[in-house]
Amino acid sequence: VYLLILLLLANLPVAVCSPAEKAFEDTKITARTEIWKGITAGTAGSATVAVMDSGKLVYAEGIGMADREQSIRAGKDTVFNIGSVSKVFVATSIMLLVDEGKVALDKPVTTYIPEFTMADERYKDITVRMLLNHSSGLPGTTIWNNFGYEYNRNIYTELLASLLQSTLKHRPGELSIYCNDGFTLAEMIVARVSGKSYGNFLTERIFKPLGMNRTGLGVGRLPQGITLAKFYRPDGKSEPLEVVSLIGSGGLSSTAEDLCKFADSFAGRPAILSAKSRAEMLKMQPSEFQGKLRRAGMPFGLGWDYADLAAFPEKDLRVFAKSGGTSHYTAMIYTLPSKRISVAVIATGQRSNAMKIAFTILSAYLTEKGLIAKEEKVIKAPVKVQPIPVDLMAYEGYYCKSTDTLRIALDGEKGKLTMYNVEGGEESILLSAVYNDGYFHNGPAKYYFTTVDGTRYIIQYSFNLDTIMAEKIQPVDRPLQPAIPMAGKQWLRRNVKATEETMVSPTHVITSSQIADLPGYVDFDGLKIIKTPVFASMPAKSLRDITELRLFKRDGATWAWLSGAVYMPAELAMPLSAGINIRAIGHEGYNEWLKAGFDSILQFEVPPKGRIIVFGPEDVLYDSVINSGNIFAPAGSLIEVAGNPGDIFKVTGTALD
Repeated sequence: VYLLILLLLANLPVAVCSPAEKAFEDTKITARTEIWKGITAGTAGSATVAVMDSGKLVYAEGIGMADREQSIRAGKDTVFNIGSVSKVFVATSIMLLVDEGKVALDKPVTTYIPEFTMADERYKDITVRMLLNHSSGLPGTTIWNNFGYEYNRNIYTELLASLLQSTLKHRPGELSIYCNDGFTLAEMIVARVSGKSYGNFLTERIFKPLGMNRTGLGVGRLPQGITLAKFYRPDGKSEPLEVVSLIGSGGLSSTAEDLCKFADSFAGRPAILSAKSRAEMLKMQPSEFQGKLRRAGMPFGLGWDYADLAAFPEKDLRVFAKSGGTSHYTAMIYTLPSKRISVAVIATGQRSNAMKIAFTILSAYLTEKGLIAKEEKVIKAPVKVQPIPVDLMAYEGYYCKSTDTLRIALDGEKGKLTMYNVEGGEESILLSAVYNDGYFHNGPAKYYFTTVDGTRYIIQYSFNLDTIMAEKIQPVDRPLQPAIPMAGKQWLRRNVKATEETMVSPTHVITSSQIADLPGYVDFDGLKIIKTPVFASMPAKSLRDITELRLFKRDGATWAWLSGAVYMPAELAMPLSAGINIRAIGHEGYNEWLKAGFDSILQFEVPPKGRIIVFGPEDVLYDSVINSGNIFAPAGSLIEVAGNPGDIFKVTGTALD
């Protein structure tokens, strides 16, 4: 019997790893380890990774579950949204038109979009190049209804209408501050000049020529039969598939392998752009601000976040990179055109940190190739605290960090910086740092203060780059007051579509405030400087995604316009009655609001395309895109109903004793 078993085993195939499968084993282990760290920590749900060298796929793999309900594993062909990596595609599209002589980078945007206008005459100086290197001065992102579960077909008209009432935060070309709306305008130029929809242009001119067969519009717009990576919340619940309507800025989907194919085209094999246009896209595109900090600032190319980055000591290893992130996905592509090496990672989860994972994989691959030395871990002694120089004490005070208001306190003798987040008159500690040799240290993070052209900043140093963290708020010589009292006033947003993503839900209910130490300012989803009783402008010129506030009259009440979002005072919400409450969406499509004056059990009847969100005193209690059934709502809860014109909702409130 024993001999028979041996004879049978001798005839079985033996699994032997081929040399190709064994190649770059450390890179594969690094990729799997880093991605599984994120999955087990709950910051990622699934991911895809690819490494390409000289046009050949060295490694590609999907990790985790793409669809938990159907038990579908992620594979190398699983499609994920790529967020702002989409920007490199719109920049490439513009350069294809430049190659054809149909677009000139340094011509004004109004040459191609004559209806584009702003409440700031300087908009006429914005060029096409400035849209692609973030130096236009546009406020930021028209987010309202553009991050969701269906495509917003009115995005172009809504963006132009919002910009019509907006001013610039800085002179065009003065600074390079990350700006999504510039890429939507670039997308519009591509469609206008080519005579094709932007999606069709991409397919014909980029995706098909490069064999990017699994790249296209966002996952929520793709046809059936494609394996998609679904996003899961920390509580395990899924949301509808994401659609980002800002296609040029962040609305595409892809695989890691396809992103590597695209990145490899910048080495010219195959080439879809002329050598001149490739060089222009990869060249650093500095603003006037470049060179005014201790080190280089963000090295934007055309569409690229990092152009010609010296990420490694070896001088011939120049890195080009682009990151992307939505509320459901993160993505990262690194490429070294001189070596024809590219690494891409895409993952589900807003905090999955594809950028760090991809760089770790790139470093592992370059090490295995013998192109860089293996990095040795350096153990450093704790920073020795020194007293803060007297001249830095002038940097104490309030700062603006996009929609956040900060206060920085300095203890000179103890050498300590404390940064507070200020919200609604309340302060909470954001970080602490100690001073040593010109920097404030917080673990591996380093900060310093500087003044450029009369404006004070706190700068963060990381990755051998200096970036503006926050800008100091300037005192107002003759402070004004808004037309109505704003401190502690609650506002409810009225132009919410039922398909808007849950990420944006916190903007539906806003409480405005004023800080006694900052006369002439109002906080309405971020600090603003009061210019007239009915208009408050951006308080800083160096920060992304800041907004402006305009007050206007409607039906005898004062409403608010926030760079495209429309708000009414919360006191105009209809009181919830015990029993059945009927609410209908009017011809404008505005969402409606009810306010519960008593503890109640709520029951809902929602039309097929409708949505109900219940906001409690602290957080969202219920959202019909995720939840179902009846809920308890304490007194003071706000009930929002959103849908299409003519939709009718039934909300039944049962009072609790």
